[in-house]
Amino acid sequence: SPAGMNEKHEAGRSPAGMNEKHEAGRSPAGMSAAINGDPEDAAQKEAGRLLFAQECRFIFGATTLEALPDWGLPEIAFAGRSNVGKSSLVNALTGRNSLARTSHTPGRTQQINFFDLGRRLILTDLPGYGFAAASKTAIAAWTRLVSAYLRGRPPLRRVCVLVDSRHGIKDLDRETMTLLDQAAVVYQLVLTKADKVKPPARAELLAACAAELGRRTAAYPEIALTSAESGEGIAELRAALAALSLPVPRPAETTAPPA
Repeated sequence: SPAGMNEKHEAGRSPAGMNEKHEAGRSPAGMSAAINGDPEDAAQKEAGRLLFAQECRFIFGATTLEALPDWGLPEIAFAGRSNVGKSSLVNALTGRNSLARTSHTPGRTQQINFFDLGRRLILTDLPGYGFAAASKTAIAAWTRLVSAYLRGRPPLRRVCVLVDSRHGIKDLDRETMTLLDQAAVVYQLVLTKADKVKPPARAELLAACAAELGRRTAAYPEIALTSAESGEGIAELRAALAALSLPVPRPAETTAPPA
């Protein structure tokens, strides 16, 4: 149930609590200003850089959720329209050119792909939605698979909902966000292809997105403005996601033998 999902997904960080944070100190205007203004704390950025420099390997591709393993690691999922630049963003975050397959033909990802990042975090690449060339059968299968994953995956800590900066939030994005609101799964809006948008249009885009997210119950109160092409916002997003990973294992403490 939604209440149960709330307990499983964000212990101590319920959507209601996140709304309180948003309302208490982050109005839509403040939300926009917080995005890429002052630099993030240097330690957080360095933690993000170190995490995403770790080995990242493909570990599983799921076409059904039956017997889907639990690796004992927190999961971050990436969702968005088929041509939003999702694969390019995942590759930019990890500093690799071919981790997530990129293609000039949107909609190539036909399964949920799981990547292990340094044994501290699982990156989940979801099939893109909304590509007109996909068959009705494929669209129905994607909807069932992704909806089931988003509603019933206890290790899922956050969903990055990717939106093309040139177009803003569309109805299909709203459908995904509504599903996540209902399932009490925290999601963060990640604007892609920011290098294609000029400053005046950016300000309007950020204000519109912040106002819309402010009315939603499970939206994380900071928007990530990114460009896989220029690298803008990549360090900040790494830092935000690294905060959800398992801590760095400490070396085993040694003790001196008794005298």
